[in-house]
Amino acid sequence: MLKRILLITIVAALALGACAQTKKSNTKKRKANTTATTKQPKKTAFIVISKRDLNLRVYDRKGSDTIMLAQFPVCLSKNKGNKQRVGDMKTPESPAGKPFSITAIQDASTWKHDFKDGRGNILAYGHWFLRLKTPGHTGIGIHGSTNNESSVPGRASEGCIRLRDKDIITLKEKYAYVGMPVYIKAENEGLYRWEKK
Repeated sequence: MLKRILLITIVAALALGACAQTKKSNTKKRKANTTATTKQPKKTAFIVISKRDLNLRVYDRKGSDTIMLAQFPVCLSKNKGNKQRVGDMKTPESPAGKPFSITAIQDASTWKHDFKDGRGNILAYGHWFLRLKTPGHTGIGIHGSTNNESSVPGRASEGCIRLRDKDIITLKEKYAYVGMPVYIKAENEGLYRWEKK
């Protein structure tokens, strides 16, 4: 009888231990999932780039209101106007009410470019390249300014939107996502109605 009670006690203890271990494992999984979820940017945020004011603003919609989440200075194309062809050194403008979108977020920390200014093929894009879908044009994106920090804000790019290196990291980590709408205003276009609030 004593052996039987001892055996039942051991089995019960083992079962409780296994149950506690499973609970601990599930708690860890839940915590990991929660952490991953909280780090994801909001999928309702969007970007507005002003050629006139040389800035990039991140907005989000809250009910019927639109609020600004962040603002960064930018460097845009050397030449003013809407991009027409490869090599015209112009930043494309999104058609009224039809934003471009981010199609890929790429690690550009090793990407180099020759600006034909005597410095050769140098690191030029910061850590991230947010590739834009700009119908009719390829290779346009939002990126950092490694070796060109002093150009931000300003007009010195070949068509892309250039941010300071620390700002492209913030934009990528806190706000950017594939599919994010990106409005690029025309040279003389002022604030949108809801931006004036």
